[in-house]
Amino acid sequence: MTESLAPQALPIAITMGDAAGIGPEIIVKAFQQAPQDCRDCFVVGDVATLRRAAALVAGHGVCWPVAELATASEALKTPPRCIPVLSIYPGQYFAVGPVPYGVLSAHAGRMAGDCVVWAARAALSGEVAALVTAPLNKAALSMAGGWLASFPGHTELLQALAAEYLKTTVAQLPVRMMLANDELRVVLVSIHVALREALTAVTFDNVLQSLLITHRSLSAVLGRAPRIGVAGLNPHAGEGGLFGREELDVILPAVLAARAQGVLASDPIAPDTVFMRARAKPGQLGEFDVVLAMYHDQGLIPVKYLGVEKGVNVTLGLPLVRTSPDHGTAFDIAGTARADASSLVEAIRMARQLSDS
Repeated sequence: MTESLAPQALPIAITMGDAAGIGPEIIVKAFQQAPQDCRDCFVVGDVATLRRAAALVAGHGVCWPVAELATASEALKTPPRCIPVLSIYPGQYFAVGPVPYGVLSAHAGRMAGDCVVWAARAALSGEVAALVTAPLNKAALSMAGGWLASFPGHTELLQALAAEYLKTTVAQLPVRMMLANDELRVVLVSIHVALREALTAVTFDNVLQSLLITHRSLSAVLGRAPRIGVAGLNPHAGEGGLFGREELDVILPAVLAARAQGVLASDPIAPDTVFMRARAKPGQLGEFDVVLAMYHDQGLIPVKYLGVEKGVNVTLGLPLVRTSPDHGTAFDIAGTARADASSLVEAIRMARQLSDS
């Protein structure tokens, strides 16, 4: 994941994530461990939360100061060796006391959601170059109540905000989740739904839409049409209809329709081999640039098996650049200073690459 070293014309916003999880900690570590990658970045969140995280990370070392910003543009002038934070509601959140580490909280869910809303609107209006989201907790977001509670995660919330900005409907702004690391890229036909619903979502329209979004998005990144490996839904990709007809009746017709529009997509391939065929190795590209997986776990298991610490989540189809680390809030280790910031650093690098392309 290479990056341009030219200065950013606009800063990159990093949302704080759930204050009870590892988000603030990995943000502090990213700034300290990869300062060049974090140049011209700033945190959208709560100053007191980030200061607590900075003190936690410092341990017996040096505690980096947290610089409070009045506007996003000030991030471009922030001196080195500090963590710039734009507090969207100054002084309010910690009026009720610090959020305990590792505990589900409506308060933390509301904070995390509000940060995403502010940063997304800033990206849509051209105030920031890209949006990198630290992990939020879906249960905490639901506990927050109100409008935020209707969204199962970042992707759906960002889709709704973008549709609102464009004055269109969510249905008219289809988005897809892509997980990527140095070895494998995977795009999902469906995201956060029950498995029964995910199987129902394997329709001609959804598969075709996924192929077109993947083609458009990766063509901009690669400078050429991506080679898309299409995973089957059933064992052995249906074995000619013996183990299910979705490949013959739904997926292949969608592939053929996509090919008619210039998409380089394979026939449905057995899902137990397509990811191995797409995997890149040192000095050797995989057979495919990306795999289209039919449902969430089919695609995420192979990516995460190759290493969560290098995985990046990218939302395709939005009129803004959004990336995130490929892991959750990790309540079990929150507050221990053991969290690894590698995936967040990769997400920042990817956001910079995408916003420059």
